[in-house]
Order: sequence, then structure tokens, then C-alpha cells
Amino acid sequence: MVNTIGNPLSWAAKTAISGGEKAVELTQHVGSDRSKELPVVNKIGIEDIHYAVRKGVEDLGAFRSDVMILCLLYPVIGLLLVAISFRADMAPFAFPLLSGFAILGPIAAVGLYEMSRRREAGQDASWSDALAVLRAPSVGAMLVFGALLLVIFGLWLAVAGIIHAQTMGAIDTGSPVEFFRNVLTTQEGLTMIAIGVPVGGVFAAIALAIGIVTVPLLLDRDIGLAAAIGTSLALVRRNPVTVGVWGAIVAVSLALAAVPFLLGLILVMPVLGHASWHFYRRAVA
Repeated sequence: MVNTIGNPLSWAAKTAISGGEKAVELTQHVGSDRSKELPVVNKIGIEDIHYAVRKGVEDLGAFRSDVMILCLLYPVIGLLLVAISFRADMAPFAFPLLSGFAILGPIAAVGLYEMSRRREAGQDASWSDALAVLRAPSVGAMLVFGALLLVIFGLWLAVAGIIHAQTMGAIDTGSPVEFFRNVLTTQEGLTMIAIGVPVGGVFAAIALAIGIVTVPLLLDRDIGLAAAIGTSLALVRRNPVTVGVWGAIVAVSLALAAVPFLLGLILVMPVLGHASWHFYRRAVA
């Protein structure tokens, strides 16, 4: 039976008392010997995407309020980014900042992966188990991978700044509202969109290629980061169309979740996070 949200104080006390038992429990799904070979990737198709999304919706229904509370963080972060971008000098970075959900998503959803893993294994799961993944043996490799995604995100912001300077740099930014009006109504603004959107798509595609199954694999098996990234790249090489469709679904879902006021992320992020776990399970033998 799936737990609902418990009292955070009682959970903290319970964790302090049973810390040793919790550590053993968290390592049960990780082998003691690090794998020396890349896992085998399967040939997958659109039906596997349907399966993953359906299972993601089922996980969301099973966890209900636990996941909702956990995922309230996503729109809060998004709104903070919007607030930052509404400073006149930061308005050109509004879209690049929000697109970070597509680049940093694999790390942001790691708690959701753990909840799906536990449910699949027939274990109880709640928000506390999602947070406890920070003590998993593979957390070091996940942190390094997260840093790599942050580097990609930082490069995208730098490139976005260059694109803005070369297209709309001669136009006074003015207020944020005036800036966005200029983006949509001037030749310079339309040129920036025409260049910036596909370039941003390239950065998102790079993040997808190296991370489509990397974090779930690190969570599920005792494997090095290089091997986990290599497995993601192998999956892309064997299933380029399926991976492309999956990436498009993620991008469109995140775009729709931005309306209104990013509140859609409360539903979209958990479905995508849970579905990503099940996608991994279908994709890697």
C-alpha cells in the first residue's frame, strides 16, 4: 500500500533512529560489483512510449498528494526565474532560463525515479523515500552528471546572450513588456526567435542524448558515469526516431505546462519523471 504524506517531524525522528536500516534498504537495488560492460539496449518503438506514459500516469495516481507536494517546487523555481527575468536587463534571458527544465530535467526528476522504482518492486514509497535517494551509493556520479548538465545550461545561456546581442542588441530593451512586444513585432525579434529556438533545441538534444537513461541507470545499477552516458548514446544510435519522438513529447509537454503561470508543471513533471523511469526499463535490457 502506498503511503500518503506523513508528519515531517515524525519522519525525521524515525530516520534518525533507523538510519542504519534505511541505508541498507537504499542499497538493496545496487549490485556490490561495478559493471565493466555497457548494458544492452533494446530496440524500442512508439508503443514503448505509450507504455511509459501510461505507467507514468498510473504512478501519479498511486502517489497522489505525495508527488504533488514534491512537485510544487518546480513551478516555484520557474516563477522565481520569471521574476528574475522581469528585471529589464534580464528580460532577454526569460526563455533561455525557463528552457532549463528541458536540460536539467533528468536530475530534477531523480526522486520521482526512485518512487517509481520502489513501486515497481512492490515496496511502499512516499515523498520521504524520494528525498532519501540523496544517500544512495550512486549519488556522487549523479551529482557529477548534474554538474555536467549545468555546464551545458550555462553554455546555452551564454550563446543565447550572443544571439540577442547580434539580433536585438541595437534595440533598447526598455521594460520587460516592451521587450517582449519588440520580440514578437520587429524583424530583429523574429530573427532572434528563428535563430534562438533551433539553437536551444540543439542544446536540449545534447542533454537528451547523454541523459535519456543515465540517471535511472545510475540509480538502478552499480555502474560508472561514463558507462551510463555511453548506454544513453547507444540507445540514441539504435533508436533515433523513438528517442526523437520522446524528446518532442517532453518539449511540447513542458511548453504547455508553462500556461498558466507554470502551474502545469505540478502535473507534467511527475508524469514525465515517472514515465522516464518506465521508458528506461523498456529501453535497457
